Amino acid sequence: MTMTSRVTVPEFRDRKGRGERLAVLTAYDATMARLLDRAGVDALLVGDSLGMVVLGHESTVPVTLDDMVHHTRAVVRGSTRALVIADMPFLSYQTGTGDAVRNAGRLIQEGGAAAVKLEGGRAVIDVVTRLVEVGIPVMGHLGLLPQSIHQLGGYRQQATEAEEARQLLADARALEAAGAFAIVLESIPVDLAAAVTAALRIPTIGIGAGPECDGQVLVSYDMLGLFDGFVPSFVRQYAHLATEVTDAARSYVADVRGRQFPSAPASVADVDRMRPARRSPGEGGAARRGSGEDER
Repeated sequence: MTMTSRVTVPEFRDRKGRGERLAVLTAYDATMARLLDRAGVDALLVGDSLGMVVLGHESTVPVTLDDMVHHTRAVVRGSTRALVIADMPFLSYQTGTGDAVRNAGRLIQEGGAAAVKLEGGRAVIDVVTRLVEVGIPVMGHLGLLPQSIHQLGGYRQQATEAEEARQLLADARALEAAGAFAIVLESIPVDLAAAVTAALRIPTIGIGAGPECDGQVLVSYDMLGLFDGFVPSFVRQYAHLATEVTDAARSYVADVRGRQFPSAPASVADVDRMRPARRSPGEGGAARRGSGEDER
């Protein structure tokens, strides 16, 4: 039997040099991970976006490390091929390199992830450097930083001014120098994303950053039309499953209330036919004697 090997961090990083685009989707549970993995995605990101699309929070900020370990473990169990990357949640790495190593270590050791992702540029370079030094692969994240949404004042495009664009490019180069194997660019101008992509040897993964990045990532619930809250304008919905799920559930409710589910047997005779035949006492022995089974 041929075993399917997982995409590794070096393979993911080296796709850029071969000009191969990278397809990434988020996953939060084993069933969805299995389906997306079967579709051939290169990486599954266990995003802290689970706080909004799975746990019902208004932002990613309330997501805990225990939440991330729990969901990462499920995604790893459900997948066999894709590289699994886990988000480091708010305050799991901003408090120092020691905390960052311990918390990232949990995502790797307990969760089973192959890599972690964290938000920020030069402010977290010491953390990125230390994680890479101890053998934990790191994906960076620049532009719109959901964990800093209160500071940013909302979900809006970032680095639209010239000085902000220069700072973001400097952050990207610093992350690469620190050992990051890829960088997510979220909600930044298309020309800036193209410039960053051209300046780096490591792949850029865009989300709301235009087509010039080395790959793309979407929240799977957005892509599938499952999340019926706010959907960013850059999202392309490849299905509208929220409507289908609601319609299916509505049909189920109607069938239960109308006594149409479960379907009843047509008659008492049908029930009798489904029951195993009963033998009278001694019938089995007589049959065996008649067949000569016990005769010598």
